[in-house]
Amino acid sequence: MRRTCLLTLALLLVILVPVLLLGTGSVRADDRDHRGDRDNRENSGDRNNGGNGGPLGLLTTIPVPGLVVFDISWVDPDTQLYYLADRSNAAIDVIDARRDVFVGQIKPTGTQAFKGFTGNNNTSGPNGVVVSGRWLFVTDANSRVVSIDLTTSQIVGDVRVGGADGLRTDELAYDPEDGVLLVVNNADDPPFATLITVDTNTGHLTVGKQITLKSTTTPPGGFPSGGFTATNGAEQPAWDRSTGKFYVSIPEVNGNGGTSPSGAVARISPTGALEALFKVDFCQPAGLTVGPRGDLLLGCSVVFDTVGNAWDPMDPKPPMPISVIMDARTGAIVKNVAGISGSDEVWFNPGDQRYYLAARADPLGPVLGVIDAESQTLIQRVPTFNTPSTSPAPRGTAHSVAVNPSNNHVFVPLPANSVATSICRNGCVAVFGPPQSGSEGDD
Repeated sequence: MRRTCLLTLALLLVILVPVLLLGTGSVRADDRDHRGDRDNRENSGDRNNGGNGGPLGLLTTIPVPGLVVFDISWVDPDTQLYYLADRSNAAIDVIDARRDVFVGQIKPTGTQAFKGFTGNNNTSGPNGVVVSGRWLFVTDANSRVVSIDLTTSQIVGDVRVGGADGLRTDELAYDPEDGVLLVVNNADDPPFATLITVDTNTGHLTVGKQITLKSTTTPPGGFPSGGFTATNGAEQPAWDRSTGKFYVSIPEVNGNGGTSPSGAVARISPTGALEALFKVDFCQPAGLTVGPRGDLLLGCSVVFDTVGNAWDPMDPKPPMPISVIMDARTGAIVKNVAGISGSDEVWFNPGDQRYYLAARADPLGPVLGVIDAESQTLIQRVPTFNTPSTSPAPRGTAHSVAVNPSNNHVFVPLPANSVATSICRNGCVAVFGPPQSGSEGDD
């Protein structure tokens, strides 16, 4: 078994990830299918595997040589394998999420190779990852989406969804009931989403309807009146089993390209109908995940100050960091959870009934946030690591998170850094969890 009492790991705990407990509250107890491809396990025995309810500590780090620039990650709860879109190595990194050990890389070559990091995130890949059964779905630059047979690690479906030449397809969600992917082109102007039908027997992909996130008419539901344009991209989508709908974070609607307070969540049917835009203020939602009883957690990417302007470190007005819980059926804001913002990917873990937020741009520095889904309060902030802006490019940020519900291990990739030179010098995936949940079987 891997021992977490090694001197180097102890130093990392002291230097890099001191734990700050914020205390739990008791508000109200209100399925998370992380972007749609898992059963709701909130009533399963997995909730108590590996401990439940205690504060997170660093369990171990898993070296990934050359890891600096990466994007979205995913845990398949059925196989307990973790997948990371690794742009630095133009590969998908695979980790055994039960034993916390590196398994290998899926790295197509030749004309099938992933784009890798180009110096610009908008033209790089791989980007998004989702697993359903034997199929791994991956997005890439030049508006590319592929399906990979995990029994052979071979690409069996490879399509391009359109958009400006060279720009990436970014995050994606999967509806297993209809066999449909929704993929988002966030860098196009305006951004758009595309439905792709999956042949679940062969993995073959067929491009379907495109949903442009711009309209000259008022969307169903009445917001905003007179038409809309998504003016700061489109971010994390999810599929909700309870409603049978896709949801997409829209950071900004009819704004100025980055700091306006008005954002939205788009609800899209599996046939491609834009059914509604749900308004979200003072957040610029990026991360989105489905939680208990039809709630959506929105990870806010921009921090606003006390008078509603985008906060800046030089701003004399204090920041008001929040994350937002929304009713997926009505779009009503259930609660603004105070204390954390600047998030990218977010994740709900049915194993411990907690939300996890990769908050790379929080006012107090990059952190892994933990929100109790029952009390709907922030209960912990664990410092992570971004490459300093003073360092030479390329630079990476701690913006990706995924959780194994069977043991409640939380995976946060970190760029190569010198904070803990003996452990994460060349890049790694940090593994957090309750202290009693240690790794299994890595002798």
